[in-house]
Amino acid sequence: MSKSLNRVMLIGTVGSDPEVRTTAAGAKVAKLSLATNRKWQDRSGWDQETTEWHRLTFFGKLADIVEQWVRKGDRIFVEGRIEYSRAQDAQGGTRYWTDIVVENLLMLGGRAASSADDDDQEVDV
Repeated sequence: MSKSLNRVMLIGTVGSDPEVRTTAAGAKVAKLSLATNRKWQDRSGWDQETTEWHRLTFFGKLADIVEQWVRKGDRIFVEGRIEYSRAQDAQGGTRYWTDIVVENLLMLGGRAASSADDDDQEVDV
């Protein structure tokens, strides 16, 4: 059996307050968006910048922590895996989306870290 790796690490700014729900089985799930930026100079020497948006999903204890401590505008580091999904929409078409299922979280600033003397707070579940 060959080995494989599905791992992603992101540092960015939270773009939305967490949306939290509880599944029928009683598990808590939190979702939010994360913005990452990339800057470069084009061939003409002009500064360029682009923003990528990522959908993050947190389960269980991490969902509890995100619900309580993470808000829009906070800077966070996340580590997890990529999951691709698809579903049929109401018109019969297929919708595709990509989620980062977060397994580790480090709060880098904003409201959450300021409550602990501005130290970074790592949450590893």
